[in-house]
Amino acid sequence: MAHYNLEKIIAARTDKTIYCDGDKVIKVMGHSYPASDVLSEALNLASVGETPLKVPKLLEVTQVEGKWAIVWEYVAGHTLAELIEKHPERFDEYLERFVDIQLEVHRFSASRLPLLTEKLHRKIRASGLDATVRYELHTRLDSLPKHTKLCHGDFNPSNIIITENNEAYVIDWSHATQGNASADAVQTYLLFYLAGKIDAAEKYLNLFCKKSDTAKQYVQKWISIISASRLVKAKPEEKEFLLHWANVVEYE
Repeated sequence: MAHYNLEKIIAARTDKTIYCDGDKVIKVMGHSYPASDVLSEALNLASVGETPLKVPKLLEVTQVEGKWAIVWEYVAGHTLAELIEKHPERFDEYLERFVDIQLEVHRFSASRLPLLTEKLHRKIRASGLDATVRYELHTRLDSLPKHTKLCHGDFNPSNIIITENNEAYVIDWSHATQGNASADAVQTYLLFYLAGKIDAAEKYLNLFCKKSDTAKQYVQKWISIISASRLVKAKPEEKEFLLHWANVVEYE
């Protein structure tokens, strides 16, 4: 069993705490955290680590004080979110880089990752939505193209670290899947929107469509599906907004 110094906390959530010990990051899960979820997350990081992308290197899966933990290398730098907060006048420049990094991620695939379409079908089933709406969402999801691009699933400026050498590392691959890049873009769009950054959300989506040469109408087809999937673990204050989007389905 590994021994780490757990004095320096980077982040704390209800069911996980992330520590830094020298050149290592230790993510310690809560007692009730399923071992299968821990191993899936570690496999995600290992799989993405086999692509040319800059990501923290997985070091080990272990137990700390009887709780599961994942250990990876510490990447020094500032998150893109911190840089945007520090230099708001450079927002457009940072957003350009943000979208470029996401498009770089989408260039790769990782065949060991779960399929996004299957995950979305599962989440729609668990969304608590009316059966008629669920049927419509499942049908829409089945009609959209199935790709196997690497999708981060939680791509936001706080998950990008810019090092002193100006290299960009993408962190937190716990939601990674293989699927359609436009679905991944809608996840990001909603993250901006749910954080109250509506102008940034619109700017981001327009830039993503322009740089990826994707029709905005096509990307928007994913909004109801992704909103429904996010209902499963939504905060109470997000539910009304997500329900509104999840129910916006064109009945042909």
